[in-house]
Amino acid sequence: MALSDRDLAFLAFEGEWRRHGGAKEEAIRSEFDLAPARYYQLLGRLLDDPEALAADPMLVRRLRRRRDEAAQQHRARLGRTAAR
Repeated sequence: MALSDRDLAFLAFEGEWRRHGGAKEEAIRSEFDLAPARYYQLLGRLLDDPEALAADPMLVRRLRRRRDEAAQQHRARLGRTAAR
């Protein structure tokens, strides 16, 4: 299944949002009329889509890496908390 216009807009936004300045959460609300939490849920699903990888391999791999590192840090923090 091909990527939707919104999917492509998410990828474009992730690739260029720093150029626009300001807080990312504000830009998400303004650009997509979504709560940041919902945006990140949808983005997470998009990153697992092979079509997204085909559309922008470097960006998707970078975002996957960042997501995986954040999850690993989160698990490590939870592990330290549980060990106490």
